[in-house]
Amino acid sequence: MDPGPGCAAGLAPFGTLSFERVLLPHRSLPPRGFHLMMLILGLISLGFGIGFVSIGAWPVVGFFGLDVALVYVAFRLNYRSARRSETIRLASDAFTVERIGVRGERQVWQFYPFWLRVILEERGEDRNRLLIASHGHSLVIGDIVTPAARRELAASIREALKRWRDTLNPARAASPQRPSTSFKP
Repeated sequence: MDPGPGCAAGLAPFGTLSFERVLLPHRSLPPRGFHLMMLILGLISLGFGIGFVSIGAWPVVGFFGLDVALVYVAFRLNYRSARRSETIRLASDAFTVERIGVRGERQVWQFYPFWLRVILEERGEDRNRLLIASHGHSLVIGDIVTPAARRELAASIREALKRWRDTLNPARAASPQRPSTSFKP
């Protein structure tokens, strides 16, 4: 995928690392809890199955096994989506976003950090969208984390970009901050 003219095509992915964040989807039930839940659900189904067989309703036992199997498949699909990840890195003269999909497919976008803008679109109290933009191209990042985590990520990226830009102009970094005369929405 061609990231466009605002993106760095042949830059080294590593170098002097200024910022790195690995984003992973949240899973509230750890694998050990999943196995324990499946064991308890299986034992409950087995107990009810034995009860139904004892009163002569043996065809019902198959449905108890089916519901446990469906719960297992649903959780496995949910855990499969947890394989996704997103790595955001600012190193040397490249801002890199690397995504690993559910099936292991890897996508990488590289931008020149000097022109990079961080845009956080608020969509109500509990919804937002985080984008990075450069030269008319934008990329949505952090869609696998919560809205609060996206807000914190936007602030972290802005701070890292500011520090990176300040290293390019040591006089600006050493001088006291003056109030800005430009309008920022």
